[in-house]
Amino acid sequence: MSKSIPKFIGAKVRRREDPALITGKGNYVADIYLPEVVTMALVRSPYAHAKVKGVDISKAISISGVVGIYMASDINPSLAKPLPVVWDVVSGTFKKKYEQQRFPLAEGRVRHVGDPVAVVVAESAYIAADAVDAVDVSYEPLDVVTDPFTAMESSTEKLHDDCHDNIGFLWSLDNGDVDSAFDRSEVSVELRTHVQRVIPNAMEPRATAAKYEEEEGFTVWSSTQFPHQLRGFIAGILGVAKKRVRVIAPEVGGGFGAKCNVYGEEALVPWVARKTGRPVRWIATRSEDYISTSHGRDQHGTVRLAADLNGRISAVDLDLMMDCGAYFTRVTPIIPPYTGMMMSGVYDIRNVRVQAKGVFTNKVWNEPYRGAGRPEAMYFLERAVDVLAKKLNMDPTELRRRNFIPPDKFPYRTKTGLTYDSGNYKVALDKVLELVDYAAVRLEQKRRRSLNEKSMPLLGVGVTCYVELCGFGPWEHGTVRVKADGSVRVLSGTSPHGQGHATSWSQIVADVLQMPIEKIEVLFNDTDVVPKGIGTMGSRSAAVGGMAVMQSARVVKEGAQSIAAHLLEAAFEDVRVEDGEFHVVGMRSRAVTWTEVAAFGNQEHLPEHLQGKLQKGSEFKPSGETFPFGAHASVVEIDPDTGEISVLRLVTVDDCGKVLNPLLVEGQVHGGLAQGLGQALWERAVYDESGNLTTGNLMEYAMPKANLLPSYETHRTETPTPHNLLGVKGIGEAATIGSTPSVANAVLDALSDYGKIRIDMPFTPEKIWRVLQGR
Repeated sequence: MSKSIPKFIGAKVRRREDPALITGKGNYVADIYLPEVVTMALVRSPYAHAKVKGVDISKAISISGVVGIYMASDINPSLAKPLPVVWDVVSGTFKKKYEQQRFPLAEGRVRHVGDPVAVVVAESAYIAADAVDAVDVSYEPLDVVTDPFTAMESSTEKLHDDCHDNIGFLWSLDNGDVDSAFDRSEVSVELRTHVQRVIPNAMEPRATAAKYEEEEGFTVWSSTQFPHQLRGFIAGILGVAKKRVRVIAPEVGGGFGAKCNVYGEEALVPWVARKTGRPVRWIATRSEDYISTSHGRDQHGTVRLAADLNGRISAVDLDLMMDCGAYFTRVTPIIPPYTGMMMSGVYDIRNVRVQAKGVFTNKVWNEPYRGAGRPEAMYFLERAVDVLAKKLNMDPTELRRRNFIPPDKFPYRTKTGLTYDSGNYKVALDKVLELVDYAAVRLEQKRRRSLNEKSMPLLGVGVTCYVELCGFGPWEHGTVRVKADGSVRVLSGTSPHGQGHATSWSQIVADVLQMPIEKIEVLFNDTDVVPKGIGTMGSRSAAVGGMAVMQSARVVKEGAQSIAAHLLEAAFEDVRVEDGEFHVVGMRSRAVTWTEVAAFGNQEHLPEHLQGKLQKGSEFKPSGETFPFGAHASVVEIDPDTGEISVLRLVTVDDCGKVLNPLLVEGQVHGGLAQGLGQALWERAVYDESGNLTTGNLMEYAMPKANLLPSYETHRTETPTPHNLLGVKGIGEAATIGSTPSVANAVLDALSDYGKIRIDMPFTPEKIWRVLQGR
């Protein structure tokens, strides 16, 4: 009898991707071998807002080793389409839209520091850098606006001549009767706060390389999260057939949403490759990445809650403004709608209104960053719930319990137009409170306050209950093929950049086909290898991409069962596959192995009814989005003399439905918590009045270091979704969504004896010290 095959779905399988990465064998864009490759560099504006009066390349073009210099007038008119902008949202209404037409190089006017005005191509990066410095651009500075509230004033110069003001869009959602709910309410609160701008910091900054051959067309390597979509966009911009473009995403080095975009460089590099007849590579430096890659968050919100004296919340009203930066990029306009659609959170709130606007300023554009609108929504809502609890003199955890959507109401239709698939919010909250020993923390807090000792650290505890929207369609592709030697090749349209798809997709297929995981190979990130795909974003991979793989694997399993039945001269329904072999029910000795089935099934001449049984490609179309949820609890201490915050404990209970691999889930949670704490306590993109990014490198931008982070205590509940057979929801963004307001609520809880405080993230020691000093 063959060796027993373990159950892989739900098992702790170590990442198959890691050995190459941790031994330096990963292949990034910079590692791609391209004979006679040249380097592309960009001449970027030092001004945040200026007219481009002229570009003198005479000195630069004379430098030995410079291959070519190209300006907006050379490139932009040759392109078939502008860079894309998507306006699709689930619900709500765009009342005003600026239909932006933006091309890779700024022409006539620059609108942020780093806006590119010319392309330099040279034999080496060093020569390219010298040539960039030698290009003489004549600028006429214009008024700069970095404050979105100022940008809306009628006297402020417009950033775009064809937009009648600096408001790029208005979006609204209004369901129920919010005004009546507030009129009838016994208590209401208002919170005005800001979810500050942050900068994604992938391990590898953005990078693109390309070559062009007359017969084959373009091959583009890019550190992207969605190679198949990028192929379509590049083809459209360059005005060529999609089949003439191949996109490969090698090791990406992290994405966090910032690499789920279409950047000018991704069109410029192949354009230059065709123009010069040479392979071309562009690698961003870290500082260049900061001024040329999308930033995240930057939403100002005023949220109001209406409730009765028992704490039942009857209405939520959000006035929202997003600082879009200088331009829209691919999905900038849909981020505030996602914030708005999640504004009822885990609560049964029957009246919801959101009014949102996107405003142009002289900053880098704003795009999705790990969560894309949902972290902002939970921050606004969960902060406001704590404010309401304080006004009602009620424990904030009790207030949450009284407003939860009960488990028997799922599927639950929110007033924002979403249908939550499944949830059990009370169980998650009860578990996190037990784990953090909430009652004991409150007793200790009360004891410290009663002592009234000024030198004693202030103690605070904060709790967040969150839900997020993910598992987006419309579809995803997966192919499973059993080869003649009995090994399996899996093709996936998802595009991993750290999530561990090679491991988890292998687990799914090994479970379905009942074979050793070592026999399974997973390929992705190459549009010539994988026929189609959407990509990886919005925590959709397992719920959509994983299901596409499982769907195809189940068909292949049935096909193999047909072949085995033929070999065993048995009825199809009498054959089972277990532990790597097919046997007749009740007769384990009458069996054939996967190797035998694979060898027979891959012959050229087979009976017609057995042909093509060992390969299946399919698209999985989910019946709805998924809604992971959870509860996070943070315990902090504040040094009364310095304002320094210490996170004593961070306890999480996350529910992503069925868990495919606990190790992968834990890794995603750990990364999300680091980013969530980073936003709460340290990170912030800062611009001066001239539009210079003063946090433009890792010396100035406060990325959290390992020694600043606590030891996380991560736990789970499992509430499967009905939208797929695996029951999986998504985990990539959850920890970022829940942790930030949890830490914020803990900090403000510690400061609650200091009266009404208006303080925004990041909660730096200086800010806290000023509060403690009454300044």
